[in-house]
Amino acid sequence: METKLEENKTFKEENTHYVTRKDGKKLRVRNNRDRFFYPAEWGKFFDGLTYERQKITFKFLLNTGARINEARNVKVGDIDLERKRIILRITKVKAKKGEKHPRPRTIPISTQFAKQLKKYIRDNDLNSNDTLGLLSTPAANIAMEKALKKAGIEDWYMFSIHNIRKTIEIWLMALGVDSLKIISHIGHSLATAVGSYISPDVFSYEEKSQMRMIIGDLYQR
Repeated sequence: METKLEENKTFKEENTHYVTRKDGKKLRVRNNRDRFFYPAEWGKFFDGLTYERQKITFKFLLNTGARINEARNVKVGDIDLERKRIILRITKVKAKKGEKHPRPRTIPISTQFAKQLKKYIRDNDLNSNDTLGLLSTPAANIAMEKALKKAGIEDWYMFSIHNIRKTIEIWLMALGVDSLKIISHIGHSLATAVGSYISPDVFSYEEKSQMRMIIGDLYQR
């Protein structure tokens, strides 16, 4: 009879594989990218973050659903706190659609997150041409792994930065936000959205209430 540790090890081996980079370093890659945060998991994870840069990075990623490279390139001047929206000027180029240059994407933010950003910008004395100083991808991945383990999330290895985008997408679905708004917000195709669909019935009323507490009035105004 396998112990819990042995069961987790087996699950980990079955759901991940290794790839070798050009420099010879081996990286673990997940076979399944569908893991998302439940609200209670997010709360424990976020509480496990230590530094201000970590907290603003993950708060920004969840509240916007932006890819980390999109988020890192946002400047203060791209944030309209009065109208509660952000312009993502550096976005993913979709080669299959023949795109050669980034297509800016304007997304709304909640009243609550706008207030948090305003305070962060003021406290750090940032100017319109300054970025927010979010973590690099490697630093974010390291911080994420540590916080996941600290939160006691056993399948921490099933998470990466991408799963935060997955989380806000699924939460918005669960909260009944129109699919076209979600597609526009996340910046991907209808086919991708359909592939990511999960029934709102997965979440309890209490969990949906917790989602609203975390993301505020995004698409609720």
